[in-house]
Amino acid sequence: MKGPAIEIVSLCLVIVDFHTHSLASDGALTPSDLLAQAKSAGVTRFAITDHDTLAGYEAIKTSPLAREVGLISGVELSCRWASVTIHVVGLGFNPSSDAITSIIELLTDARIERAKTIAARLERSGITGALLGAQSVAQASQIGRPHFAQWLLQEGHVASVAEAFDKYLGTGKMGDVKTFWPSMNDVVGAIAAAGGIAIMAHPLKYKLTGMKLRALLNDFTVAGGRALEVLNGRQTDTDIRRLGQMAESLGLLVSAGSDFHRSFEYGAAVGVDTERLPSGRYVWDALGENVFTEIA
Repeated sequence: MKGPAIEIVSLCLVIVDFHTHSLASDGALTPSDLLAQAKSAGVTRFAITDHDTLAGYEAIKTSPLAREVGLISGVELSCRWASVTIHVVGLGFNPSSDAITSIIELLTDARIERAKTIAARLERSGITGALLGAQSVAQASQIGRPHFAQWLLQEGHVASVAEAFDKYLGTGKMGDVKTFWPSMNDVVGAIAAAGGIAIMAHPLKYKLTGMKLRALLNDFTVAGGRALEVLNGRQTDTDIRRLGQMAESLGLLVSAGSDFHRSFEYGAAVGVDTERLPSGRYVWDALGENVFTEIA
């Protein structure tokens, strides 16, 4: 009896995080500070998955802490499915692969064009200077709607970032521009071609009906997607079980992440205790031990 008891305790202590963001996209921490938080949280498998850029990963891949937290290559790529903006996390890919660098270059160009369109729409509503303003907030980061929101707040156009999304940038608002993203199939294909695992990120955030969510995951699986983010940030046990059942029925690996951007009272901290996850085939097992190839 002692052997199994020890094994169970060890499993409960496994802490992972395959979905985090740094200042390279829309997070609040530098990649180094984010890495330090992962170390402090006891994370042993970790990825920085900035939006449409590898800058965060590249900044810390040779850090002494990278090996301690089990750093692997990661990114969160924007794409389209049935006119819905979808995010796919890629893990464990070759960051020098033409497939991954080409899709990121395409998405960088798409973000710039989208930013121009958002700024033009804001100008038509009487808000001028938004493009330069958002660029000044973003600086070297991949420009996105949070940077527009921060600029709108700084200029007094809104009273909070939440109001910026409610009035101008959220789903169905003038800043909700989807037309520049590549297809989900192209993004999943690029991750697979680079030797990585494609993961459907935060599936419940798309606000799809049960039938549409099932259709999305079916198409994702057919396209070569291999894993489902069963736990993302703060989720109920009911949602975790539901997504775990979907993953099992579709033969998808189980993944998990905090989707950490910054520390705040109601946000998830870095690190996910795998004890909360349903039984299944886990993405970190599929990645295996060969996760340090980019670390000097």
